[in-house]
Amino acid sequence: MTTGGPGQHHADVYLGLDLGTSGLKAVALSASGAILARAGAAYPTYQPVAGAYEQDPGDWLRAVEQAMARLAEAVPVSRWRAIGLSGMLPTLVTLGPDGQPTGRAITWQDGRADDLGDDFRERCGAAELYRLTGQWVDGRYLLPMFGRITRADPPRAAATTTIASAKDYLFAWLTGELATDPSTASGYGCYELAGDRWNAATLALAGPLFPPGGGPRLPAVRPSVASRPLRTEAAARLGCPSVPVVLGAADSVLGALGLGVRKPGQVAYIAGTSTVILGIADRLVLDPDHRFLVTPLAVPGCWGLEMDLLATGSAITWLAGLLGGGLDAAGLVELAAGTDPGRAPVLLPYVTPGEQGALWDPLLRGAITGLDLSHGRGDLARALVNGILLESRRCLAVLDETCGRGHAVEVAGGSAAARSFRADLADATRRPVSMPHDDDTDHSARGAALIAALGADGGWPDEAFPAAGLAAEPDEVRAKLWDDLWAAHETARLRLHPRAVKTG
Repeated sequence: MTTGGPGQHHADVYLGLDLGTSGLKAVALSASGAILARAGAAYPTYQPVAGAYEQDPGDWLRAVEQAMARLAEAVPVSRWRAIGLSGMLPTLVTLGPDGQPTGRAITWQDGRADDLGDDFRERCGAAELYRLTGQWVDGRYLLPMFGRITRADPPRAAATTTIASAKDYLFAWLTGELATDPSTASGYGCYELAGDRWNAATLALAGPLFPPGGGPRLPAVRPSVASRPLRTEAAARLGCPSVPVVLGAADSVLGALGLGVRKPGQVAYIAGTSTVILGIADRLVLDPDHRFLVTPLAVPGCWGLEMDLLATGSAITWLAGLLGGGLDAAGLVELAAGTDPGRAPVLLPYVTPGEQGALWDPLLRGAITGLDLSHGRGDLARALVNGILLESRRCLAVLDETCGRGHAVEVAGGSAAARSFRADLADATRRPVSMPHDDDTDHSARGAALIAALGADGGWPDEAFPAAGLAAEPDEVRAKLWDDLWAAHETARLRLHPRAVKTG
């Protein structure tokens, strides 16, 4: 394990800020790798019309102030050494000449630019765009998102001189400099992986998405460990010294790092509102069927192969509410655990709708088949959990092909906190499944604090990464049951969605 850099003092504390979908999470990490304090602050999402998901960047800044004030109550600001950033993506912020937002931010959940995303991808050549960017670009990337604003709100588009992602904007507010990192740049739709730059040809083809007179500027791309000092005005508002602010990375990348997944062959499985499944490769590798996205990692020389199951935690919460009786998400997973997986109906869990796992198909819709009067609440709970596990199996099978099976799957958060879920995941995928002893829900914030230490002092804190927990080992008898469930799942999917031919 890499220890702290030569300048690292035992009293130093590194802050990690994770700008998430529903709120900000913040941690204070000691130089020994222990989390000394946690804080959080929620902010609203606005839905003015169907398909819209918008947030006020001012709410993000207020959340930062609130969370850092709480950290300061627990850890003296005199010990703060650096701040690292993590953020949701793709989330669009449009900025005017003064660097101020020209309207609400458009979050990654917003589906109003889907048609523009499809047109842009086809104009660029879908396969060529994937080869360049490692992304199957759709309407939730920043260029198509801005194209919708150009079409729907011309005055706002004309007033916009620069576009940025959420974390980029936060970095600019903290330091006075607008910049993005490679993993966040992947969410724009024009970042060239091999060249580490914006692709000029792709930007030229994006012309129809821009107002007359040309498109907005993009931030400079810097390494994740790049840092700038906290500007004086921001330091005064936050009540702390002008410490370095480290640019950081995307929440999925730093969530995996916070979980200890940083070496080729390792796989992170982070369950939350959606589930991030990220394997690590030691080379830039693409998939002919674009079953995974390729993301540069904060660790040089490594690449993340990422699949995101959109409706996991949100679907569990939704079904728990429908079943009623005071059932919450954890209770639904527990209810499913007490039900035979083999007697449940088949539930296709594409209720967002669409999917961005190994299938990557916005046309997929949720469905339930084989339902009869003998089924009860537990069977419905089990059907949803089965569907999530089987889509997880699909994703992990793709990573087995690409990265091998050399490591346990490291899981954290949401449904993965349940012992029963981890046991089922091990059986369904025939892979060991491990959870750190000190599991928590702050993995991206912890990863941001770790990247702050790396950027400020050139090394990881001592004992930076959580100790591995006891792994759930696959049981072959149970694994054969999951083979049968997989066959039923695929039969239903292909019958209801005959255009979907990729099986992973």
